[in-house]
Parts: sequence; structure tokens; C-alpha cells
Amino acid sequence: MTTEEIRSAFLKYFEDKGHTIVDSASLVPAGDPTLLFTNAGMVPFKDTFLGTEKRDFSRATTCQKCLRISGKHNDLENVGRTARHHTFFEMLGNFSFGDYFKQDAICFGWEFVTEVLKLPKERLWVTVFQDDDEAADLWRANTDVNPDRILRCGEKDNFWAMGDTGPCGPCSEIFYYLGDNVDGQNEAEFRLDDGTYVEIWNLVFMQYNRDPQGNLNPLPKPSVDTGMGLERVAAVAQGKTANYDSDLLREIISFVEDLSGKKYLGEDYTERDTQSDSQYAYDVAMRVIADHVRACSFLIADGVNPGSDGRGYVLRRLLRRACRHGRVLGLTDAFLYQVSGKLVDLMKGCYPELAQSADKIAKIIKSEEEKFLATLDSGLHLLEKEVAAVLEQSSKVFPGDKAFILHDTYGFPLDMTEDIVAARGLTVDKDGFSAEMELQRERSRSARANEVTLLLQKSVKPSPTAFMGYDFLEYESEILGLYADTGEVQSAAAGEDVAVVVKETPFYGEAGGQLGDTGSISSNKASLDVIDTQKIAGDTIVHIARVSEGEISLGDNVRLSVDEGRRERIRVHHSATHLLHQALRETLGDHVKQAGSRVSDSTLRFDFSHYEQVQPRQLNEIQSRINELVRENYPIVTKVLPIEEAKQSGAIALFGEKYGDSVRVVEMGPGSKEFCGGTHASRVGDIGLVSIVSEGAVASGVRRIECVAGSRASARAAEQAMLLKNLSSLFNTNEADLFERVSKAAERSKELEREVSRLSQTLNQSKGSDLTKDVITLENGTKVVTGALQEVDPKQLREMADDLRARLGSGCIALGSVHKGKLLLLTAVTDDLTTQYHAGNLMRELSTVVGGKGGGRPDLAQAGGGDPEKLDQALEKFQELLS
Repeated sequence: MTTEEIRSAFLKYFEDKGHTIVDSASLVPAGDPTLLFTNAGMVPFKDTFLGTEKRDFSRATTCQKCLRISGKHNDLENVGRTARHHTFFEMLGNFSFGDYFKQDAICFGWEFVTEVLKLPKERLWVTVFQDDDEAADLWRANTDVNPDRILRCGEKDNFWAMGDTGPCGPCSEIFYYLGDNVDGQNEAEFRLDDGTYVEIWNLVFMQYNRDPQGNLNPLPKPSVDTGMGLERVAAVAQGKTANYDSDLLREIISFVEDLSGKKYLGEDYTERDTQSDSQYAYDVAMRVIADHVRACSFLIADGVNPGSDGRGYVLRRLLRRACRHGRVLGLTDAFLYQVSGKLVDLMKGCYPELAQSADKIAKIIKSEEEKFLATLDSGLHLLEKEVAAVLEQSSKVFPGDKAFILHDTYGFPLDMTEDIVAARGLTVDKDGFSAEMELQRERSRSARANEVTLLLQKSVKPSPTAFMGYDFLEYESEILGLYADTGEVQSAAAGEDVAVVVKETPFYGEAGGQLGDTGSISSNKASLDVIDTQKIAGDTIVHIARVSEGEISLGDNVRLSVDEGRRERIRVHHSATHLLHQALRETLGDHVKQAGSRVSDSTLRFDFSHYEQVQPRQLNEIQSRINELVRENYPIVTKVLPIEEAKQSGAIALFGEKYGDSVRVVEMGPGSKEFCGGTHASRVGDIGLVSIVSEGAVASGVRRIECVAGSRASARAAEQAMLLKNLSSLFNTNEADLFERVSKAAERSKELEREVSRLSQTLNQSKGSDLTKDVITLENGTKVVTGALQEVDPKQLREMADDLRARLGSGCIALGSVHKGKLLLLTAVTDDLTTQYHAGNLMRELSTVVGGKGGGRPDLAQAGGGDPEKLDQALEKFQELLS
């Protein structure tokens, strides 16, 4: 049976069993912001299983398009290297929503694989959950499977759950033996899990609801969710051991063979070195291209466009990865769009959206491919250069900052760089890459947010927003206002920047020194990236966002999701600000008042009134006191009080803030109570650690301290510890004696500098003595000395001039030097001649010769800059001027 015949037979079989055939849903999940892509057959029915959506049927069957490339279902790095991993695949499934249960599901499964697909029963095995006696008994009673081949497995393999809580239940799986020794099959070999026995169908029996305490409570209407990978069952039904040898995928590979002129063998999936084994490299490349072109074509047909983040970036990664593998096959020009044309021809009968989007698919793929090809060679050259440098150092780690340059400048997705260097036995420093990426995101976010925010805020009409972010990081609301830079709009499409106002939001709008939240907004037809949140007049919270996918409209119901990790880091830094204020007042005095602050996810900046520099000893006391308070771990208590009551309670009102009739008062133990509308940790101990980074003046009577807190402080402490360790190693001492050793080294360095200065002075005096041998006497009796020197700095020039003036007694001097590539000039006149000759005026004239600028006193002048090649001309000009 062909793949198409198996697909049709499956749907027809279950239709005959009373199931409704439901068309495949989009790869982009509708109204489910928790998923990037549809990754299983049950995803479109998630709400049906949860009981929040009603369907007009209780039995369904589908062939669902799926993509697994993120989260725990990320098969990308295995694609092309194994026989059965894919990014895109088709999932055959039958579903019962409170209708039939285990018995019918088992009977349907066995009948389909043995009677319809006619798979030999002697090659079939079955597994059940270790405690599911009911399923084991039903297999024995209702099928003729060999009872010895009904095996029990643990929770990891045979128990399914939608999440930590909610619907869950045991599974039963059907396996097929691919080996040659049919009579030698046995349980021990089965449990090796080496790919000889492959799972072809998973039957999930949803019969429990797991509560937060972990208890399994029976569902009133148990349901069934089954999934069978079409590519895998097609390979099995066609007598193949690898999915890529099934008819559909093999046709795509054959098309790539024709394009490249290379042959595909694909006989052995043993992991090998693609650098030394060219045939293996060809086979991997063709499998990757076949898989990725399928994924890209379906993504584009479902409305995804290449982009720099989210789904768009996944599409771009896949295209570029396939493009790079084309190079392995010698395909140097755009070719993937041709492969997509073949794919459309093969699958348009089952998926009409492919035919409808054929031109769009080809154009987008070709355009994206051509853009990447323009930088691919340069990127590969840089990558090879860096790989050689790493190998030369006998290292096994490719630098993260270099991987980032490849990503940022040449468009190499990280996984592509990982693929390439893995072939050379290297891994990529992912932490280093992530650090560079985070820095760029922050730079980009800040620059874009500032520019876009100012533009969009001008358009927004005030509309009070209820802030729900003290209790929620996700919230559903309605769009009340949608604004572009031209004013209010009814809708906005992908790529457009908008300001969004909703009725309620969990997003914190920048206020009180705390930066605004970032995150996402999604509806059933659009996704937006929130790059900043501002609070404007009338308590209006404005979400500055870019539409990444689809179209958003006024009145849409949306889910607002705050970037939880960033918010948590902000909470920690904001809470640390309160403790810093307390510690400053305790250490420096009650005169300390907050004069401004800025709290971000990476640092806190605190301005305060104080009349002198905070001494290092005091800074150490302040930091120690803060961390002492952190360890006391007081609960952070927030109350909303009438403003007068709040003032009477001793709470401190902060600088420059306007307060209403009621205020939020935040208390962190007995010594800290402030008016504050920001977001905070639950307990003081959640801050973890606080580290002071710097202290300085920002205005008269105002000082500024910068700190890091939480994970940022821990990272800084680790860096400082490593620095101490490295310095100790460098000075060949332990950390306890390091300060003394460095102090001695610094004193020795000063001694050497003084010695160099003394020797330099002696040398310059010697040079001065040599210059006096070439003294010129003008007709009026004035003595003139000029000299062109090399690598003499300004200080040494002055010392030489002083020495020459002493030697001459009376005269004029012009010296020049090229120091570190820069021209330096000096003119000097002894005191008795300053009424006749002015050193500063002479220097101005010389400067015009060399193209620099200079001037000075009557007795001494200096200049820098200009053309070093014209030094001799300037010295000749000096003599002419004196004459």
C-alpha cells in the first residue's frame, strides 16, 4: 500500500466505525498560546477533552499535520541521522470523547493493523501500563495476539498526561518486529530498545484527572486518544526499515538525486563522520532536505513567513539548514523551491492548501534561499577559520561569541553551527552564545522600544486599565484601543508596530523607576510581541508591540502573557532597592532620601541625597547589611491604605511620585516600609544575594549606587571568585596573601617606572648634548637648535627643551617627534629672548606647515597632530621665521 492508500484506508475504516472524519487543523494552533506548533493529533481536540468545547460528534478520526521542533518534542538534531526522526510528520488518530473506551480501541487497533494493513501477526507485540490489568485482559480476550507478547512497562513509557495536573491515563502500544529472525523474537531483545522493535501505534486511555496533590481521580466520561505516525507505518507496511525509504519520502529524495547528480544509498544509519565519509554525508543531506522542505512548505501554506523570532524563525532555521545541506551535495544555487514544487505535486491531493499556495511557497523559499546564499560562503570561511583556531589550541569547544557572530552577521542558526562543528568533534559554548544573544536582545529591545514608544504614545487616547499583574502573569481581556503612529486603527497586520490598550492587563507599565514588562499578546488569529509597556495619563497602560503573525483587530479577545523570567528578575531587583534604601539610612543617617531609581531585570540604580562620597568601608557595611536582611527572610507584606493612614504608619513616600487617595504600602520587615506600586518578591529571602557594583556622584548632593541582585549577583560573585583564583595563580600565591603580593608588585612597578623615567631623562640629556653640537647662530647672534626625534613623548620633549635652554643660556629651540604614529612639535625660547620671539606665535606658524593645531606661552608651546612627513619642512620654517 502506498502512503496515500494507507491514509485513505485509515480514515475510511474509522468512518465505517461511526467516526466523523475531521480535516487536519493548521500547524499553527488556534487559540493556544502554550504551543508554538501543533505537535500531536490530539491538539485540535484539547478543549474537547477538557470539557470546555462541545462538538457535535463523540467519535472522530483525523490525519493531522504535526511539527516537532521545540520543547521536549524537539527532534531537529536527529533528523537525517536516524531512520525515523522528522520535524514534520502526519499523525493518524481516532478519538472517543466519552463514547467507547479500552475494549473498542483495542479491537479497532488490532483489526486495522492485521486485517486492513495485513501486517503479519507473528511480528506484532503489545505493551500495557504495569498496573493496567484491564487492558492486558482485554488484549488476551478480544484479539489473537500471542499472550507472551503482551508486556508491561512503567510510567515513563506507558502513562500519558496532558500536564502536571488534569486528564491523564495509561497507554497501550503496538510494536512491529523489523528483524530477520522471526522465530528468535524474545522479551529480553524487545526491552533492549535498539530499534529492532518499533512502536507503530499508541492507544491512550484517558480515565483519570490528576489533582494538585497528585491524586488520580476517575473521570466521569473516560476518553480515547490514539496516534499512529503515517511515515513509520507506511515504511513497515512497505517492508522497509527506515521511514525515508517509504514511497513518499523516497520520491522527494530521488528528485534531489536528479538535481544534484549524487546517488542516495541510505543503507546504513550508523553514526559516522560526515567529513571523511562523503556518501554518508550525501545520505544525511538528502534526508534533511526531504524532511525540511516538507515542513517549510506546509508552514508557509499555513500562513507562517520567515522572520527573526517565533514561528517565523523556526521556518527560517529549517530553510537555511536545508540550504546548507544542499552545499554538501554541490548545489550552490537556489534549489529548495524546486524541491517544494515536487512536494506540492505529491501531496496536493490530500492537502489542497498546498496547491492553493504553490506560487507563494516557491517564491518565499527561493527569496529566503537567495538571501542566505549571499552570506553563506563568507560565513563558512569564518567558521572554518575559527574551527582551525580551536583545534590548534587543542580545545573541544567552539566559542559562543563566534557562534553568535555567525548567527547575527551571516544568518547561521545555532543548531546549524552545532551540526557543522560536531562533524569536527567540537561542541558549541551555548552559555556564551546565549549571553551574547541576551545582550543583543536588550540593546535591540531598548533602542526599538524607545523609538517606537515615543511615536505610538502620542496617538493613544487615555482609557483606564485595570492592572491584574500583582496576582496574574497571564490574563484574558478585550482590545479597547489599537493605535499606529498615525492614530487609532481598526486592525494591524504582521510586521506593523502598534500600541494596544485593553480592559485589564497583567503587564506592568513603566512607573516609579520600574521598567515596563515585555511578553506576548495572542488571539485566535494573531500573535504580537510586546517590547515595552508604558503607563500614561488616566492610568492607561499601553502595550507597545509588533504583530508577528496574522492580523489583530479592535474588539478582539486576547490572551496577555508576561515574560515570566524577566518579571521575576525585575521583582528581585525592585525588592532589593527597598533594602538598599534601608541600609543606606541605617549606615549614613536619616538624611538619606531617595532621589530617583531605575529597576530593570539586570540591574538596579538608586539615587539618594548625601553630601559626600560613600567610603569603601561604608559600602562594605551597606552591602553586608542588605544581605543580612535578605537572610532574615521576612515576608513581603503589601497593603492598600488611605494615604493619611499610610503616612501615619511611618511609611516613606518616594521622591517625585504623585499619590491618590489610596496607596500601596510595601513592608519588608521592621525596618522597611514604603509607598510603592511596583512588583516585588514574596519574601525577602527570594532576593538571594545583592552585590554593589559602583558608587558615584550624579549632581551636587546626590549620589548614585548601582547593584545587581539574585542570579545576576551570583554570577558576579562567581566571576569575582574566578578573577581572584586567576590572579592568585598569576602571582603564585593563595587568596589570603594576594593583596600583599599585588601591593608589592605595584610598588615594584612604580620603582621601575621611576627608574625608566630617570634613565629616559639621562638619555634625553645625552640627546640634548648631541643637539647642541649642531647649534646655528643667526646674524643677530641668536642661537638656534632644531631636532627631529623618534618615539619621544610630550613629557620627554619638555625635559629635553629644559635641558637645552640650560645648555644654551640664550636661544630658541624647535623639536619634533613621531610618537606612536602621531606628530608632536615643541618650540621654546629662553627668558631673555621672549620680547623678541614668542614661542606660541612661532608654533602657530609651524602648525600651518604640518596641518595641525598648536600654540602656547611666550617661552614654551606644543602642538599635536598633522602630517609626520612634513616635520623636516616645519623645522626649516622655524629657522626662516627666526631669520
